[in-house]
Amino acid sequence: MDPTHGVHHDKARPRFKVQPITIDTSVAGGSQPGGRPPSKPSVARTTLTNKKSRVAPAGDEPHPASIQPNPGEEFLFNIENNPFTLTPGHLSKLLDPKSTTVLHQLGGIQGLETGLRTDIRTGLSPDETTLLPSTPPQQQPHQYASRRRVFGGNRLPERQSKSFLRLAWIALQDRVLILLSVAAAVSLGLGLYQTFSPSQHKSEEDQGRARVEWIEGVAIIVAVLVVVVVGALNDWQKERQFRRLNRKKEDRCGTVVRAGRAERVSVHDVLVGDVMVLEQGDVIPVDGVLIEGHNLSCDEASSTGESDVVRKVPAEAVSEALARCAETVKMDPFLLSGARVLEGVGKFLVTAVGPHSSLGRTMMALRDDPGITPLQARLNVLAGYIAKLGSAAGLLLFTVLLIEFLARLPGNPDSSEQKGQTFLRILITSITIIVVAVPEGLPLAVTLSLAFATKKMTRENNLVRHLQSCETMGNATVICSDKTGTLTENVMTIVGGSLGTGELTFGDRLSDAVKDAEDEEGSPASAEQVPTANLTSVLHAEFQELAKQSIAINATAFEGEENGKPAFIGTKTETALLDWARRTLDLEPLASERAKYPLVQLFPFHSQRKYMGCVIQLPGKYRLLVKGAPEVVLEQCSSVVADPSAALTASELQQSDRARISKAVSRYASLSLRTLALAYRDVDSWPPEGASGSAESDQVEPAAVFRDMTWVAVVGIQDPVRDGVPDAVRDCRRAQVAVKMVTGDKVETARAIARECGIVTDEHGHVMEGVEFRGLSEEQRRARVRGLHVLARSSPEDKRVLVESLRALGEVVAVTGDGTNDAPALKAADVGFSMGIMGTEVAKEASDIILMDDNFSSIVKALAWGRAINDAVKKFLQFQITVNITAVFLTFISAVASNDERSVLNAIQLLWVNLIMDTFAALALATDPPNGSLLDRAPEPRLAPLITLTMWKMIVGQSLYQLAVGMTLHFVGPSFLPYPEPELRTLVFNTFVFMQIFKLVNSRRIDNKLNIFEGLHRNRLFMLMMALMSAGQLLIIFLGGDAFVVVRLNGAQWAISLVLGFMSIPVGILIRLVPDNWVRVCVRWLPRLPTWGRTRARVPDEEASDVGAEAAAGRDLGSALFTVRDDLAFLKRVRGGRIAALSGSERRVGQSRRSKSPIRSAVGMPGLLAASIAATSPVVRLPSPPSPLSRVQSGN
Repeated sequence: MDPTHGVHHDKARPRFKVQPITIDTSVAGGSQPGGRPPSKPSVARTTLTNKKSRVAPAGDEPHPASIQPNPGEEFLFNIENNPFTLTPGHLSKLLDPKSTTVLHQLGGIQGLETGLRTDIRTGLSPDETTLLPSTPPQQQPHQYASRRRVFGGNRLPERQSKSFLRLAWIALQDRVLILLSVAAAVSLGLGLYQTFSPSQHKSEEDQGRARVEWIEGVAIIVAVLVVVVVGALNDWQKERQFRRLNRKKEDRCGTVVRAGRAERVSVHDVLVGDVMVLEQGDVIPVDGVLIEGHNLSCDEASSTGESDVVRKVPAEAVSEALARCAETVKMDPFLLSGARVLEGVGKFLVTAVGPHSSLGRTMMALRDDPGITPLQARLNVLAGYIAKLGSAAGLLLFTVLLIEFLARLPGNPDSSEQKGQTFLRILITSITIIVVAVPEGLPLAVTLSLAFATKKMTRENNLVRHLQSCETMGNATVICSDKTGTLTENVMTIVGGSLGTGELTFGDRLSDAVKDAEDEEGSPASAEQVPTANLTSVLHAEFQELAKQSIAINATAFEGEENGKPAFIGTKTETALLDWARRTLDLEPLASERAKYPLVQLFPFHSQRKYMGCVIQLPGKYRLLVKGAPEVVLEQCSSVVADPSAALTASELQQSDRARISKAVSRYASLSLRTLALAYRDVDSWPPEGASGSAESDQVEPAAVFRDMTWVAVVGIQDPVRDGVPDAVRDCRRAQVAVKMVTGDKVETARAIARECGIVTDEHGHVMEGVEFRGLSEEQRRARVRGLHVLARSSPEDKRVLVESLRALGEVVAVTGDGTNDAPALKAADVGFSMGIMGTEVAKEASDIILMDDNFSSIVKALAWGRAINDAVKKFLQFQITVNITAVFLTFISAVASNDERSVLNAIQLLWVNLIMDTFAALALATDPPNGSLLDRAPEPRLAPLITLTMWKMIVGQSLYQLAVGMTLHFVGPSFLPYPEPELRTLVFNTFVFMQIFKLVNSRRIDNKLNIFEGLHRNRLFMLMMALMSAGQLLIIFLGGDAFVVVRLNGAQWAISLVLGFMSIPVGILIRLVPDNWVRVCVRWLPRLPTWGRTRARVPDEEASDVGAEAAAGRDLGSALFTVRDDLAFLKRVRGGRIAALSGSERRVGQSRRSKSPIRSAVGMPGLLAASIAATSPVVRLPSPPSPLSRVQSGN
């Protein structure tokens, strides 16, 4: 919208008598930034005091109570060296609550204009810096420095993030680590006593050894510190990434008027005193007062909680009503930040920004951490299960070893210090088993994967607003995409048109296909084809003027700059028309064209009407100009421009004319051209007879006057298909994801574009119009939506119904949208994509992911990243459970079988394994980027188990191999390996670690394909982690010595370690070659115990769709999250620390409720395995009653 569009500059602005108030300031005058002399302020007088702005009484009259500060808010009224006659405190009284009385007391819109030293026509001056003459000149004063100092910027203060030391302290609160540290400290004390005690307490053998009894205690404490530091470093990096993501997510652009020109700026740069332009679909970023508007209606539910649509009126109209003492209860000139523009256009004066705005105050009070995602929820349940198993194993090990220790105590010849060390070793080993078994890295692995993926997705033009959408997108089965700007380039050019009755056409830029179609179908014999460059010489001046009126005035686009060059800014359709008019019709600057004809009323475009219009005043009459969908406009036309090359006259629209025009429209549409019609109607008065305005205003409803129109022309607009879209559609088909195009274009246009994109591959592709779709019953709709390829001439409501119908059938639906009315469909979908370039702010707020390049190919990238996230977590899960099983069983069995209760893996070695398992492996596997084969499989069902049968096959197979190797070397090794016991123990430890390192490579696949090296060269972090683990193990063996209780190995021993470790890869190949069906048959005899709180039962076919709809609505997630709360509570009780921080975010969504967690005992692993395998059967979950949490989840 032109910043001066619709403003009558010759109309004198009335001044209003206001109640006297005085505002103390140190500056009483000065020229206005806009170049106008300052108006005499409506506020009464100015007094100089101690350079502070304060409210002062006018004489002896008390200051109005409504302008007095609230207790505790005096600082908003007392601003040092304030160059303005208003303060943030005065402006806050306008909206807290809304008060037309305060607006009147402040002098109306003119009083605000003067008090804020701005100009409501030309806006702020870009040359403004400081406004205080007494201020010493700065070398380089910042732009708008005084304005920013007094009123602030439009940014909320960043919440202080946790420092690295704070995160380290949180990690140190881990109860198990504290217990381990205490035991290590006691061990250190005893070790120091043994080392430095008198020699008479030692045996002759002990006196010959190096005194290093204290090293194990020190090593454990150092290992604990390393675990704490690495964990804190991970959390700090994750928090920093999400902070950067949120900062980018909150930034967007708005249009302001500065120095009389409209320009696009970041909403963070909008200032008090700016004049801001509003259009349909905008989300208002600041508070303000309306200067002028046309049919402006806002939804303020997000700000006030009221769901009613609020129609806005200009502040000047409110002041006039107050001056007449008229009723102003229903007159609302105030615009609230966070409100959404549902209809109309307008301009407003900014009065509050940042923390002083209504939305800013609310957001400052409601700041909170985001909750957990669904994938985190499922992992937390599994982590709780494993934690209970590990805790039971640690307790059992301690009990057994303690009994053995006590049984051998009477005949034990060791000294008391040695007995104490033996007991501490038993305690430390048992505690370390819990450290290894409790998977604190598992719930946090998904966070690491999400942080990495969202950062990479942002680089690939996918700005993630809701983290859970990343996970969901990986399992999408249907993508419902818009056409314009998503499948096409949204670079529109007028390539042809038919003027009047169609006997005069132009289109030298039409493709050969268009010309061939015209020859085949036969253009009218009398039709004259005119080159576009010659139109000016052929068309009569009156017709040219009518065309310029229809294009330049009946538009909301405006002139501005893009990339430093003059350009039209607005919808692509309007800018294409304006570019064509400038080239062909010698269009003058928009301000000049619009200044010729006063604008009386504007009817903004609405997707349900499919047209827009405006009313202008001509000498002696009024003219209604309309542009929109040809079939809609043609239906309301009763006449047509007789001859565009002659003086403007209208003739009756005959049936033959309608047929000729409709044929031209269909011809353009069949060649992928978008069509747009122009029409007009002249009336003697406005409102015309029989179409008077409403009781509240003189605005006429468009339906009341949109009739008896005169047809002017129809133009064909070319919007080519984006490069890469056909390939992206083929990728979706390869991934077994259906693509459906939803567009407002005609069926012929939609079918042609769909054929170019590859969505429709033959003439039998199912294409349906919105009218037909709306006429289907619910049963018919569900029966046909899966086979539907294109929905043409559809409305946003049709898109929403389509999404809900697909979800009711159990589909996981992603949908794109750019308009305000697309918000319901975006909310209804599993994943909503909004357009970052052409999308309205309402659509962006309703979406989960913003496509910053509006490109369909970016959706396919999001699909690949979604699958990569799910796969990364499963890879880590497959690796960690294997390590858990082997480490716990090997430690338990070797310790129990030992005569001195000593495990083959001591505490410090287990802590190193835990560091590999929880940190290095998470960094390596959770950051795997998508590879080409990700799209070669079908999406996973909604209720697919977290651990698949293929994963269980690998976990069990690798665990058996590693246990066989470890136990063979430990128990049988002395019989065939002639090595001393220290070397043999070191060999077992070295082999065990390298089996984990090579298992990490093997874990890069969770399917039965054999190429485990696919995409390895693109994951540098994986190779770095592999190098760190290998280098760390080398250092431990060569330099660890007494700290890790290891000795150096020779070449043969290194060869044994590396060969047995590398054998994990061939073993993985053999396991993958075993058919899954064989494994499924082998485990059917295991009891099918319930797992993870999921009751599975067969549902009758007639109820299946209803159950699927309920599951799709997210009801099952609510009950699942309640179960997660209990499992997290167990983890928190056992570990605390980082787990406590994680469960804190979950606590917000949980209420007091009895646990339904099925984690009953520590012997349920067979049931877990059997139920996971059984979960692959096609059984649907029973519906659960809706809960408050499910409603919260569905509303997100």
